[in-house]
Amino acid sequence: MASAAKHFLPITRKELDFLGWDYVDVILVNGDAYVDHPSFGAAVIGRVLEREGLRVAILPQPNWQDDLRDFRKLGTPRLFFGVTSGNMDSMVNHYTANKRLRSDDAYTAGGKAGFRPDYATTVYSRILRQLFPDTPIVLGGVEASMRRLSHYDYWSDSLKPSILIDSQADVLVYGMGERPILQLARLMQQPDWCSHLHECSQIAYIDNSIGKYQAENPILLHDFAEEQKDKHKYGENFVAMEKESNKRTQRTLIQPYTDKFVVVRPPFPVATEAEMDSFALFDRMMNAPHPKYLKRGDIPAFEMIKNSITIHRGCFGGCSFCAIAAHQGKSIASRSEESIMHEVEDLVQRPYFKGHISDLGGPSANMYRMHGQDLSKCERCPRPSCLVPNKCPNLQPDHHEITALYQKVMNTNGVKHITIGSGIRYDMLLTDNEKEKERLGLRDYLRQVVRHHVSGRMKVAPEHTDAEVLALMRKPSFEHFLDFLKDFNAENHKCGKNQQLIPYFIASHPGCTIEKMSNLCDITHKFHLMTDQVQDFTPTPMTYATAMYYLGYDPYTGKKVYIPKSKQERQDQHLFFFAYKPENRQRINQLRGNRPGKPRK
Repeated sequence: MASAAKHFLPITRKELDFLGWDYVDVILVNGDAYVDHPSFGAAVIGRVLEREGLRVAILPQPNWQDDLRDFRKLGTPRLFFGVTSGNMDSMVNHYTANKRLRSDDAYTAGGKAGFRPDYATTVYSRILRQLFPDTPIVLGGVEASMRRLSHYDYWSDSLKPSILIDSQADVLVYGMGERPILQLARLMQQPDWCSHLHECSQIAYIDNSIGKYQAENPILLHDFAEEQKDKHKYGENFVAMEKESNKRTQRTLIQPYTDKFVVVRPPFPVATEAEMDSFALFDRMMNAPHPKYLKRGDIPAFEMIKNSITIHRGCFGGCSFCAIAAHQGKSIASRSEESIMHEVEDLVQRPYFKGHISDLGGPSANMYRMHGQDLSKCERCPRPSCLVPNKCPNLQPDHHEITALYQKVMNTNGVKHITIGSGIRYDMLLTDNEKEKERLGLRDYLRQVVRHHVSGRMKVAPEHTDAEVLALMRKPSFEHFLDFLKDFNAENHKCGKNQQLIPYFIASHPGCTIEKMSNLCDITHKFHLMTDQVQDFTPTPMTYATAMYYLGYDPYTGKKVYIPKSKQERQDQHLFFFAYKPENRQRINQLRGNRPGKPRK
């Protein structure tokens, strides 16, 4: 499609009038500023529906604190309102791990905070239900997806019901929404659409009875009221939910709420390459923020990703603190090389592109086109990670194709440099078997990355040094990181470079104590590792680590887990990352007491 034929999806009444639209089929209410780019979920969903022939408008960051005129200005959609908090959970967007209010917002023009409410999806939905009582409301995005069932909410320190209960919405789309939103949009054009929701995939909704599902052998979870009385019920629900969501073929999940039921239908099958290519809508998009933001400043999130390209979805790493698999899925869905190259060629022509592709990856950079050798074994496999505690023998981590892709993109006219900004799973590159290393292209991949795709520093995520904490994180042994460090340094030496490997670490994770942070401090000092890329654990809905944080024990084993909950201890654990600073020495010495080890001087 030629550039002249493109336009932004309308966000104002004036734009609707300019297009000559006397009605809109779908209005997408979005907590982010409107950026028409494939990395922004609301824009992708809007373009998918537009390609279906529907009239779609976007209502970005409406004012929820005045007379609510923003919610009325585009009128009543013919089919439904779609509601999302944006690309991030609104509470993670607003607050630090210690519940301090952030002063900025990367998804707002000028980086300014305060343009969306706490629990944005619920707030927007309840307002729409008040103003448009007869119009269907469909929830989507990460905030809704991770709250599709009952969940522990860190910010209110309470167990909350499914977001469908509090929001008063009709339907929830979970995960990556292109296919379920299209299925819903087609269904909602029928007068009796409500009675056919059970025929849809990858959605959740409230039903008054569950007889129609019995033939499918659904998983019936404990009632929410039982969970509130007994935490163990929540733990059992979590294990059932996580095990099922790890399988390629899943069953319906049903959770009772006294006299009604939240029904979560199984997801669509893993997207095929052709489907993934069809979701790459860069050629229909403006690939820029809406012009209304020009005078308000840059949108930091767009500036960060505008020169990057997503080549696959999903992650089989299974980190216990990460929500990616619960949202995108454990199985990898990849785009074709042809589709990726078309986007590279498109990117080169954009006025803001100066020759540097800042990322060519996905949740984990080097999982492109990886899957089980025998997919039938993956259909019912509940294992959360294909890599931890050991590599699944059914996984074939071949890196030849992704290495070849990097090389092909590098040879494109206009591309001067590529860095791999998304995280590399270094444990997939490790093996003592030299023949296997050659057969899987592991050595070639590392050589390619070190020589051509690192800008001085390469970031990876060992997350901790303690074996017990790493086991609870579902991360490999720290020895794996040290082995990779040797390989990385060796490759640097061979090509005459002096690049650094920068590790990410997390403090205050379930199982982590002051003593374990003290040991981390000593180990990182011993190996001359920088500890400036760090964070404190933030409990977010639907993760294994959050379940442990809430329960105080491992829901799989019943074994008690130490949980650092107090604000003071969380601050103290964080302090060990910066033990080398003179102003921290006195407190570090107090914390260590008679424990072995000394703070850095």
